[in-house]
Amino acid sequence: MPEQKTRPGGDVGEFLASIEGEQKRADAARLVAMMHRVTGEPPMLWGGSMVGFGNYHYIYDSGHEGDSFLVGFAPRKAEFSIYLMGIYFPDSIDAARLLLEHLGKHRMGKACLYVKKLADIDEKVLMQLIELSVQKLREHYR
Repeated sequence: MPEQKTRPGGDVGEFLASIEGEQKRADAARLVAMMHRVTGEPPMLWGGSMVGFGNYHYIYDSGHEGDSFLVGFAPRKAEFSIYLMGIYFPDSIDAARLLLEHLGKHRMGKACLYVKKLADIDEKVLMQLIELSVQKLREHYR
C-alpha cells in the first residue's frame, strides 16, 4: 500500500505568520479560534500547508486507509480551502445543504468549502458547518 503523503509536522505559528496579507492572516487566526473551539484540539500543520485539528483513522471499503484531521483549512493564494469531510455522510447531507444555502458567497467541492474571505460569509453558519462535520466524523470513526 502506498505511503500517506499528507502527515502532520511543522511549526503552525511560523506558517500562520508567513501568510501574505494582513486580512488573510486575520481570517486564518479566526478560523484557528473557531476550529479549536469546536474540536478542543490544538492546531497542527499537515502537509506543510494545511492547518488541521484533531485526527481520525479511516479505512475505505477498498482497503485503503490512513489518517486525517477532523477539520482544517489551507490559506491558498486565491481563497481559503476549508475541509469539512463529515458533511457528506448520508445523515448529514441535508443539514449541510440547508446551512450552505445561508452561508454567503462560497463555492463547494466534494468536502472542501472555498471562500475568499470570512467577511463574505456568515461566520455563525460556518461554525455550524464545522460542528456538524466534526460531530459526524467522531460518530463514524469512534
